[in-house]
Amino acid sequence: MAGIELFGQEEKKEVLDVLETGILFRYNHPKERMGHWKARQFEQELREFTNSKYCHMCSSGSTAIQLALSSAGVGAGDHVIVPPFTFIATIEAVINLGAIPVFAEMDETLCISPEGLRKAITPKTTAVALVHMLGSMAHLDEITKICRENNIMLIEDTAQALGGTYKGKSLGTFGITGSFSFDFFKIITAGEGGAVITDDKEVYENLHQGADHGHNHQGDNRGAEPHPIIGFNYRISELNAAVGLAQFRKIEFILAEQRKHKAMLKEAVAAFPQVKMRDLPDPEGDSATFLAFFLPDEVTARKVYQEFNKREVAGASYWYDNNFHYIKNWQHIKELRAPGKLAIEFFERPQDYRTMQLPESDHVMQRLVTLPIKVNWPQNEMETYIKNVKNALKAVLG
Repeated sequence: MAGIELFGQEEKKEVLDVLETGILFRYNHPKERMGHWKARQFEQELREFTNSKYCHMCSSGSTAIQLALSSAGVGAGDHVIVPPFTFIATIEAVINLGAIPVFAEMDETLCISPEGLRKAITPKTTAVALVHMLGSMAHLDEITKICRENNIMLIEDTAQALGGTYKGKSLGTFGITGSFSFDFFKIITAGEGGAVITDDKEVYENLHQGADHGHNHQGDNRGAEPHPIIGFNYRISELNAAVGLAQFRKIEFILAEQRKHKAMLKEAVAAFPQVKMRDLPDPEGDSATFLAFFLPDEVTARKVYQEFNKREVAGASYWYDNNFHYIKNWQHIKELRAPGKLAIEFFERPQDYRTMQLPESDHVMQRLVTLPIKVNWPQNEMETYIKNVKNALKAVLG
């Protein structure tokens, strides 16, 4: 949770800029805001950082992935290939659009596998929501090739991988759109906030209009602006954008420190021959938010996780049991439970979510354990942490 480690005077300064003007709304009021346009500035800097043509800030990473899909044209009845391991928002976004999630198998990148993608394609597949999970990337060469061959839109959910790259190119720029999250638990935080990047002008017009009730944002008369499309309120506030802007200006420091600390922790864990590291298609592009590794089987993985907890190895995770990140525990999704009727209920679905089996993904998740990487990690604390990790692994693996 890098961002929350780094609150300081920079964030206070940006927030005070906004409070002193009294203009918390991201649009209009040019005279009163005294030159302060925090959302606009954040968009510009993120656009330059990712080498994208367009960027639009929104209220959360969840609304970002929904906007990324809808602005590219995903809608009711479309089949969207999704991973079984992601934060639940990716799946909710597809369902909220009236589209149908089609789950694909994953591999040891912790992302959709190329073969899993191929097998999940149906005649109604319009897009794949590819999540770069836990800070790193999928096998992008193969996946982009499959998308081109099958005329499928690639939509990147990059919520957990800000700053990650593949062969020098920013994650989030391989598809039509790429979305990011700046919530409390991400690599940088705005409290709540998100963004979508694209190189497509038409998609960008859909983005900024769709995120604000269809306003086209021409002129400075809020009540007189035309509404080219139907939208909703997914706006970010200037206060959230201000915090995020200050945080974003620390991204290079965050990435450097995380990569340094991860290398030290990885060296300690990799010393155990029974441990297998996560598959990283481009290790240099890893944003290094987690150290992910596999044990030989589920029983051993659970024992290691339990031993980590006994030895107070803070932040250790066994994702196979996680309620919000793996399909095994998404009973509400399997049963499509909602207060009212969902559009998805009126379409035929290629999978019965209640009985669907994903054995390859289960085999990955059952063996997976992760450790978090801190930015502000004092040397003595890191040494103690690594010692506890090694002792826990030794207790189980010998």
